[in-house]
Amino acid sequence: MFARLRILLLASIAGLVVPQLSAGQAVDALTLEHAERLLQQRNRELQAARRALETSRANTTMAGARPNPTLSVGVGSINPQLGIGGGAYRDKTVDTSVRLDQVLERGDRRELRIATAKNLESASAEDLSDTLRQQRLALHGAYYDLRYAQDRSEIVRETAALFKGTLDAAELRLKAGDIAAADVARIRVDALRALNDARAAEADVRRAQLALAYLIGAEADTVRLRAADAWPAGTGAAAPAVAEDAIDRRPDVRAARNRVDAAVAARELARSLRTRDVSVGVQYDHYPASAGNALGGGNSYGVFMSVPLFARYHFEGEIERAEVDYSAAQEGLERVRAMARGELERALSDLRAAAERVGRYEDSLLAEAKRSADAAEFAYKNGAIGVMDLLDSRRVLGAIRVDAVAARNEYAKALSVWRTGMPEMR
Repeated sequence: MFARLRILLLASIAGLVVPQLSAGQAVDALTLEHAERLLQQRNRELQAARRALETSRANTTMAGARPNPTLSVGVGSINPQLGIGGGAYRDKTVDTSVRLDQVLERGDRRELRIATAKNLESASAEDLSDTLRQQRLALHGAYYDLRYAQDRSEIVRETAALFKGTLDAAELRLKAGDIAAADVARIRVDALRALNDARAAEADVRRAQLALAYLIGAEADTVRLRAADAWPAGTGAAAPAVAEDAIDRRPDVRAARNRVDAAVAARELARSLRTRDVSVGVQYDHYPASAGNALGGGNSYGVFMSVPLFARYHFEGEIERAEVDYSAAQEGLERVRAMARGELERALSDLRAAAERVGRYEDSLLAEAKRSADAAEFAYKNGAIGVMDLLDSRRVLGAIRVDAVAARNEYAKALSVWRTGMPEMR
């Protein structure tokens, strides 16, 4: 009973009961919370995992079924020379038999089948939770990639507009004879390069929109998708070390453990095949008076029992396969635990490294690059430096701004990996 309630709870948490979204909720200012609701409602991988859980539930129902009785009806002692006679059916000169047989399972096979199926159903419920975890992780990655592409596109457009303004001013100065044609050509090259970068950044935005749209089932609204959430704050220094109980609570590890329990029950089920089932039956016979029946007409009853004889095969193959499946399930559990540990260790390392990079950009690099670029602009306007120095300072500032956004993207995704991998941090 408690196991069934736990499965239903997991299924509900994983999104089997999904709140409907109102038609007015737009995707052109998409928040991560809104995207997660769309994921639970429309994601195709989650839908496939739900169907797998429903199949497991049906398998549990089938596992608990008892063997149906068998009803047999027949006639015999038909004499082709004398015929079957006239009159009512009970007066026909044929023997009528009605028999009912029932297989009685032994060796607790039904209970073992149910235990195996319930453990596999629990594993499917955990698989659904793990699929949700993986899809949430993919969603966070796609969402922050879109936010990165948007910010990068904005920075590159601003840089391109700045170069265009400089080019327009330089062409006016060229007409006035205040600047050399070679300097104008250099500015024009950088302006065209910035324009190409802006167009490439727009293409990156479209690719990020397509990736996010698939995850939330919003392909029809791809071009309207805009990530609205700000970058997550924090330094990552508070992230705790990986603990064993955190690994054991992960849904993929719990699913693997449930499959080990199912393999244990399946192994006992295979061994129970050597316990013979018994078939019992009752039979009713009606035989009317006839020329071939010296005792006259009447009725008779019979009781039967049958057992299989293990003369040639003792289910060695089934037992051996169950042992192999049990060993494979144990190895699978160890493999999943090792992969979970490695994922969490990498996530923790990536989170701390990304937090350090974000801190360096926000604490010093961005401010220093901005001061350097402002100084170059002032010096160029006052004739203290040449156009190449100005262009270099602008390129450096633009590159550092893009790198800072990339660092925030890496930190946001590393934080998502850490939080989705740690059950207590969800």
